[in-house]
Amino acid sequence: MSRRGNNVRGPTSALTEFLREAGINPTTIARRVATQNQPENQSQDVAMAGLEEQPEESAPRASSGRRGRGRNTGYASDELDEPAEESPVKKRKSTKGRATAAAKVKAKKKAKDDGDYEGTSEDEYRAISKNLWSVGGNGPKPPAGSFETCARCEKQFTVTKYTMAANPPPGYLCHHCVKASGTDPFKKPAVPRKRVNATETRDVVSYQERRLPSLAAMCIELITRYIDDVEALGDIGAVNMDEIAKALSKNRGLTPQNAHLFYDVLNKKLRFYDATNLTPDALTTLASLNPNLTHLHLNYCGRLTSPVLLAFSTSMPQLTSLTLLGPFLVRAEAWIGFFKAVPGLRVFKITQSPRFDLECMQTLADACKHIGELSLREIGLMDNEFTDPLCSLPPLKVLDLGIPGIGIDEDGWMKIIEKHGSTLETLDASKHEGFTDHVLQESVREYARVLSELKLDECLSLTDEGVAQFFGNWSHPILALKDNDHDMDVDSEPEASLTSLEPFTPNPPLRVLSLARNQELSSATLVAAITHSAQSLTWLSVNGLRNVSSEALAQLKRAEELCYLDVGWCRQLDDFVMKDVVAACTKLNEIKVWGCSRVRGVGWGMERAIKVHGIEPSGSM
Repeated sequence: MSRRGNNVRGPTSALTEFLREAGINPTTIARRVATQNQPENQSQDVAMAGLEEQPEESAPRASSGRRGRGRNTGYASDELDEPAEESPVKKRKSTKGRATAAAKVKAKKKAKDDGDYEGTSEDEYRAISKNLWSVGGNGPKPPAGSFETCARCEKQFTVTKYTMAANPPPGYLCHHCVKASGTDPFKKPAVPRKRVNATETRDVVSYQERRLPSLAAMCIELITRYIDDVEALGDIGAVNMDEIAKALSKNRGLTPQNAHLFYDVLNKKLRFYDATNLTPDALTTLASLNPNLTHLHLNYCGRLTSPVLLAFSTSMPQLTSLTLLGPFLVRAEAWIGFFKAVPGLRVFKITQSPRFDLECMQTLADACKHIGELSLREIGLMDNEFTDPLCSLPPLKVLDLGIPGIGIDEDGWMKIIEKHGSTLETLDASKHEGFTDHVLQESVREYARVLSELKLDECLSLTDEGVAQFFGNWSHPILALKDNDHDMDVDSEPEASLTSLEPFTPNPPLRVLSLARNQELSSATLVAAITHSAQSLTWLSVNGLRNVSSEALAQLKRAEELCYLDVGWCRQLDDFVMKDVVAACTKLNEIKVWGCSRVRGVGWGMERAIKVHGIEPSGSM
């Protein structure tokens, strides 16, 4: 059986469709050029004239030739239609083809405007057909390497595969004339354009996984939004009051008008996380409407004045705990009157009070005989003269004297630790140059027995060897070590000396340790501290210990109870160390790696939510 004529064609461009319908093809163009250049050949003139008069018949004749070859086999089913008549279906297809091509061009233009279309900016339908490149005015293109005369500048040039025919013919153009006409002969054919998926065009830098908030969180957010009208809701409950206060502090939404939501005559504890907008009158009203308060905590209370503090002492006689952040305006006379009016004070913590002086400290020691927690942080007038009043206080559990204006010297710290060391649970001596290795080894090591929090930030007198020795020997009795080191006279009845010692109770491992910004401390300190307190350490800051080696940092994985870790500016820290730490410390929920250029957060294998701060987005390993 003979094959049927195959008229199936693939997709074509609009220009190709137009040329096909007009009967224009490379063969007709070549014959037309040859006829114009050879007028003496009459037979070819007649033939070409016939082609010019009936260009549309070239394609049907070729088709008829194929059909004729089909008739030789006896199968003539393709000849059922009259060749002279154009089928209405064909007309509809031609019209449909034009419409389809126009629609394609329109769609491509729209996609190009939207930025979702890739490819060159050149319109490929205006480019010269490749078939015309090799058809000159005198027949086929001459071979590469031959010489031709340019049809425009009439200069001789060498023919290459990039040589293009003159338009209009005849002849060929040199490369210089081709470029002058605005056509690049070396340009590669346009790559078929493809539609870019919308998801591929998005540049996702980072994302944050948001969990569905609880109903209580949504209610608190709604109450915070309409805090000025919240009194209409009635009693909210003391459980959510603290959460509402935290939410208000995010945008400083606490005002004298809505602060009444937190007031109640039955209140025992009250804490405002941002009291910036509370005026002196509003703070006085706070004391009047909460007469039974025993614990008061105000952050950013810069408008608290001396009369307001005295109003606290008269309106809240049961006050036993006062914590203030930023009481700049309170004068020394007001502090003295407050201490005398509230002798039952047990917890007193202030931060940034520039007028708190030695007389205030002496009055506090004389009047408040039951004080157990004391925090005088960022007090500009604190110096070595504060030592005697501090030693006259009853044994303290919490002592925070961090970041003073002048500071206490070594002898002063020796006296303070000797007085309060046996009961101290929290000690903060940050930025005291008088807190030296000798204080650690001779006082803290000897007298501290229940210390669980130790913060020694920016104590520039500490050395790596001294701090490492302190942590290494903290669990051993001092006199026994002196005997081993031949520091005591072993010949003068050492047995009598040892038998006179009280039973030794070592200090338990620390829960909180901060050694930040001590540039002298290095690997030995970190290894000794981890060895001593690894089993119970939950909060650790070694920020600024730039000389710590990666091997010492790898010891952090031994502290399996860690919940908070600050290793900022530890330059040897890398992702390999952090991977081991994250895998070993299963309770870790917050990490700070500011200034660690080798940390990229890659390959940690975190399968739980951990807050990581300070990963640098760029830089070399």
